Amino acid sequence: MPAVAAEPGREFVLTVSCADRRGIVHAVSGVMLELSMTILDSQQFADVRAGEFHLRMHLAREGSALPVAALDAAMADVATEFAMTYAAHDLSQRRRVLVMVSQHGHCLNDLLFRVESGSLPIEVPAIVSNHEDFRSLAEWHGIPFHHVPVTRDTKPAAEDELRRLVEHYSADTVALARYMQILSSGLCADFPGRIINIHHSLLPSFKGAKPYSQAHDRGVKVIGATAHYVTADLDEGPIIEQDFRRVDHRMSPAELASVGQELEAMAFSRALRWHAEHRVVLRGRRTIVFD
Repeated sequence: MPAVAAEPGREFVLTVSCADRRGIVHAVSGVMLELSMTILDSQQFADVRAGEFHLRMHLAREGSALPVAALDAAMADVATEFAMTYAAHDLSQRRRVLVMVSQHGHCLNDLLFRVESGSLPIEVPAIVSNHEDFRSLAEWHGIPFHHVPVTRDTKPAAEDELRRLVEHYSADTVALARYMQILSSGLCADFPGRIINIHHSLLPSFKGAKPYSQAHDRGVKVIGATAHYVTADLDEGPIIEQDFRRVDHRMSPAELASVGQELEAMAFSRALRWHAEHRVVLRGRRTIVFD
């Protein structure tokens, strides 16, 4: 059974970004003390080259429950003093992730198992596909399935339908679990930092429909997978996670593909979990990921 979600108003994540200077952690910690918060975990990163400071705090509320809006409001004065960008998240409110898939189901299967077992703290309100292959799988999990075919002529209408479904299901994130359609620049612009893709190799990589055959022909010694945020630049979005494994000349293209699928599922699930736990800070074309 899925793990029990945190009780509302009891467990939070606070993320902070601002110019680096002395006194930031002291000031933020003081606000948490006034709110009777216990700091369960605190991680920080000072980017010396950029002059930036980033902080993630995992907090627990003592005493009565606290609305997340109260935590947000309590940070206002400190945020003004340090010109901070900050966000407060109540961990009882899980990310709602609309999942898209085409005809390769290994990442979808792995994702649904992790959600069902409670190891991936997200909700999946719907599955969308340009094929019918995984309707029965979605129904078995009790998740609504939407078949949205895509052709060159129907692509604008299909993307409008995706926008409608995101709004209908109040999805804050879209996960491309091997969804084999290129999203338009307009759609990418509508959901900045909200679409996560799994790419079937390390980036930059072999391009085309048969990357593992190309890798086999070139005698590669390492294969991998890359989870990244989607931008209008194809496969150039900020990288969240990568995984890899050494291989050798004895492995066939089918064996390489099998290993690759395992790596894809693992990298994808870690990226989604870190996104769901508010561990990822987007900074232009790169990310900062707190472990």
